[in-house]
Amino acid sequence: MKINKYLDWFIHMLGYALVLITVSVVFSKVVYIDNSLFGLWGLIAVIIVFLLNRTVKPMLVWMTLPLTALTLGLFYPLINILVLKITDWILGVHFDIHGTISLFLVSILITIMNAIMDNFIIDTLLKGKKK
Repeated sequence: MKINKYLDWFIHMLGYALVLITVSVVFSKVVYIDNSLFGLWGLIAVIIVFLLNRTVKPMLVWMTLPLTALTLGLFYPLINILVLKITDWILGVHFDIHGTISLFLVSILITIMNAIMDNFIIDTLLKGKKK
């Protein structure tokens, strides 16, 4: 039985927000989130990234699976870069990403942080609530 959908969504949003805020603080020259309107743009960016990760990203991963396998997984962070670029395009000046090599490193960090967040923290919280 699945936990309440809203609580599940809220926990995932919190996880994505922590990852995105951490990346924007550590790599402030690469990822910029507008702080005006009491952090509303950050919240909107997190929602967009969450929705893209749930809808577009699985299709991209499936379509690029052979290329990802050939590159031994090095292509996977480029999918995260594409998700960030789409978010940048949607939000315009309120969310901005720069660089090439540094953006690739940020994408790898996001991939690692999302995996840790999803597999160890969020899943543990949700499994604990189900029992």
